[in-house]
Amino acid sequence: MTWEHFEHAADVGVRGRSDTPARAFGEAARALFSLLSADLDRIRPSVEERVECEAANLEELLVAYLNELLFLFDSRRVVFGRFEVAIEERPGRAKLTGIARGEPFDPARHEFTVLPKGATFTALEVARRDGEWIAQCVVDV
Repeated sequence: MTWEHFEHAADVGVRGRSDTPARAFGEAARALFSLLSADLDRIRPSVEERVECEAANLEELLVAYLNELLFLFDSRRVVFGRFEVAIEERPGRAKLTGIARGEPFDPARHEFTVLPKGATFTALEVARRDGEWIAQCVVDV
């Protein structure tokens, strides 16, 4: 499992790669939160938040998931570093349930590079490519 950023004009792309869509979503979330804390391994799992969202397809579900995580950061001031994700697909509907673990945001401990505002539909892709799942989109910063 891996995550990375990719360049996109003035914004930042986040990409997760893994063997399943659910794990790729979790890696995309790690890419997102690495913008808020340079060292995700230093984030203590002292706070646990349940996350649920639904969308028409996997692509829209990724945007909904990342935006829900940003809402939790903004409203509760918690930075997350560990993500568990389960995805259930039905015709015309995809549902995500998960848990995000982290700790209260502390600017002295969590060195952020940019402040993400929201996940967008730009460069949005959730697909199996070269034997692995990719989950990516551009984040407005």
